This record gives sequence, C-alpha cells and structure tokens, in this order.
Amino acid sequence: MDNFLDLLRNDHHQFDQGKLEDHVGNEPFSLLSKWLREAIDKQVSEPNAMSISTIGLDGYPHSRIVYLKELLEEGIVFYTNYSSSKGNDIEVNPKVQALIFWSGLERQIRIIGNVEKVPEEMSDTYFQSRPWGSKIGAWASHQSKELESRKELEDRVHELALKYPNEVPRPPHWGGYLIKPIEIEFWQGRPSRLHDRIVFELNGSNWKIYRKNP
Repeated sequence: MDNFLDLLRNDHHQFDQGKLEDHVGNEPFSLLSKWLREAIDKQVSEPNAMSISTIGLDGYPHSRIVYLKELLEEGIVFYTNYSSSKGNDIEVNPKVQALIFWSGLERQIRIIGNVEKVPEEMSDTYFQSRPWGSKIGAWASHQSKELESRKELEDRVHELALKYPNEVPRPPHWGGYLIKPIEIEFWQGRPSRLHDRIVFELNGSNWKIYRKNP
C-alpha cells in the first residue's frame, strides 16, 4: 500500500531565517509581538488563531482553537463563554497551554501559564467592538451544552434580535481570560530537522533563557 504521508515530508528548507538567538531579547513578549506582526504582514491565514488546552473534569486534556485578541505586558488575552467547557475546566484548574503554529513561516510558539479573568470593563470594551451578529450569538449560544436542533438555536437568535435590535449588552457569562505565562517556547524550523527551540522560563521576576534539543 502506498504511504501518502511520504508526499507530505518537509525538510524545512523553504528559507533560512538564521539562528533564533539572533532575534531573542531578555524577555519573551517582544519576540512574540514581532513574530505576530510578521505573520500578519506575510498574510498568514488566521495569524492569531491558537489552540488552548485545559484539563477537563474527567482528567483528560481538552483542546480547541480560539483567537488571541490582546497582547499585554503580563500575558495574552482571549475571549469566550465562561460557562463553556473550557470555562468550567479553568474554574477548577487554571493551568493551561496555548499553541500558535504558522506552517508557512515554519514557526511555533508554545505558552504554558495560569489563567485569570480580565477586569469586567476590559471585557465590556472588547464586546462592544464586536459586530452586532457576534454579540447576539454570544447570548444565543449556550456554548458546549447539548443542542436538540439547529432550529432551537435559530429561534433564540431571532428572539434576541427582537430584544436587542440596536445596542447589545455584554452577557455576564462572557468575557476575557488572561494567560500569565510561566514558560514560553519559540520553535523555528531549520534544515535537516535541526530546529531551533528557545525557551523563556519564569524564575521569580526574571526570565531564564535556554536552548532545547530539536
């Protein structure tokens, strides 16, 4: 039987980006911001998409894609339904991992940290920047809960559209989470799979920086 996976082999030699150390400072957020900007400038599809992994009440890891919406001095922010599966997981165990991967740039960022809710006024500000339909959707979707039919969801959307034809308030169960990293790893593809892996590990108030084997 033909192994179609052989057709997908990638030796990571699209372009030589130089040693990763040449771009590293003494803290990780400047490099994270630089890589995000380059992903946007190079028109990477969904450049701020990232996988968030939580530990479920069943003891299994749960992963899903969310969007990085803000980069702060103390961490990264995403928004979601606090009553969703991820919200329930975080309520019990605030330790998470985020993963950003840009295949076209041969780069990956892995972020391990602890999560806390952002201030309500911050969630209010972001919510009001969203399109009207997305605001209605935040109310209509009982995220992660079982849904009997598509019609049930569409009926809720219709009712809410009549209730909030103009201004839509932020639902109390919807808002932002801030991931405060304790470790950030930057991965950059290199030829012959001798990739660069540079780790920033929080040590007190300072960052320990070291290289890992590929």
